[in-house]
Amino acid sequence: MTTDETLVPDEASVPQETLVPEETPVPEETLVPDEGLVALVRGLVRDQFPQWAGLPVVAAGAESTANAMFRLGPDLVVRLPRHEGAAQDILTERQWLPRLAPALPVPIPAPLADGEPAPGFPLPWGVYRWLDGSNPDVADGGEALAGDLAAFTSALQKIDPAGGPRSYRSETLADRDASTREAVAELAAEIDADAALRVWEDARAAADPVGPPVWIHADLQPGNVLVADGRLTAVIDFGCMGLGDRAVDLIAAWYLLAPAAHAAFREATGTGPGADEAAWRRGRGWALSVALNELRAYRTVNATMGEKARHVLAGLLASRP
Repeated sequence: MTTDETLVPDEASVPQETLVPEETPVPEETLVPDEGLVALVRGLVRDQFPQWAGLPVVAAGAESTANAMFRLGPDLVVRLPRHEGAAQDILTERQWLPRLAPALPVPIPAPLADGEPAPGFPLPWGVYRWLDGSNPDVADGGEALAGDLAAFTSALQKIDPAGGPRSYRSETLADRDASTREAVAELAAEIDADAALRVWEDARAAADPVGPPVWIHADLQPGNVLVADGRLTAVIDFGCMGLGDRAVDLIAAWYLLAPAAHAAFREATGTGPGADEAAWRRGRGWALSVALNELRAYRTVNATMGEKARHVLAGLLASRP
């Protein structure tokens, strides 16, 4: 059963490094909000936003490891962060999402009301506009989705970076080398370790990015995008957003697109042969490192997240760099 404690762990018991999303294992059974949390949301809304107190509250899915989501009437959604790191993300999003939204080709979360810490829930929370669409299957999108994702990442990268925060994934691949190799060694009985190291070493050998960091979403995975009829309808959960290497957002190829759509995605993002192929190689390394860390963290506590990581790794390792 989910309790308030499963949403907000004791800060002293959570090492700082576990606030990085792929390194924060959240047991799957804690992801399903129970009626006690629905009642909590009703109370928070009633006390802080009485204009919406009469709207029904319904749990809105359980995939996110960062936030618990609740429909509030037909047009709104309440977001409760599950831990301190996710609460900080909400504060960052309040500042930056309204500035990013006008430049992007698809809707992103629109903060409508800023919930404050209260008895029973000691973290900031928020009310957002509900966005239509559904989460896609892992690595299943076609060329239409590839074009939409490329348009989104391109528009995001063109936004003025002045004053922007560092992305959670703003480090270099060199910074992730030790942890990635440790993950390969730990998972050697479950994956093709030699193939994983070939992909990783190819990524490490790619040229460094040229120019200053750009805006990136940094977590383009099935749980963070919405689609309808094979097209992108919204991008959500900007908890990892900030400035970094544009190659990080190329993880979308392995998390969201079928292999047959990779060529279209590379052409649309300018990362194909003869263009910025180094970015593609770095992006493949990012996808490998993220998926390895997810599998390492979740394989024994969250079957859904673990299987997603396995699927991504299978696609990455199916072909040689």
